[in-house]
Amino acid sequence: MDCLFCKIVAGEIPARKLYEDDQVFAFHDVNPQAPVHFLVIPKKHIRTLTDLDEGDKPLLGHIVHTAQRLASELGCDEGFRVAMNCNALGGQTVFHIHMHVLGQRQMHWPPG
Repeated sequence: MDCLFCKIVAGEIPARKLYEDDQVFAFHDVNPQAPVHFLVIPKKHIRTLTDLDEGDKPLLGHIVHTAQRLASELGCDEGFRVAMNCNALGGQTVFHIHMHVLGQRQMHWPPG
């Protein structure tokens, strides 16, 4: 297994875990870009958003719901940003889909 996030889910690489259930794993980003910055990843290895199939729709909904609930628990009710990068041109650096959640600071558009 070469995937960094699969190794985190398997417990082979430590992470500051926020939440885990049978479908997703959420943890603090190692290089936070906001006072609150965490990732929500599926336990199922899906390389990029372009690799999703029809059967993954409920999983994606669960990722979004988990992100929303954790953002609220971490005090981001006034606003937060979610982002999913797809492929190298889209900024993806770890090829296992993941949702970034950033909060507790003013976000700007376009991002820097």
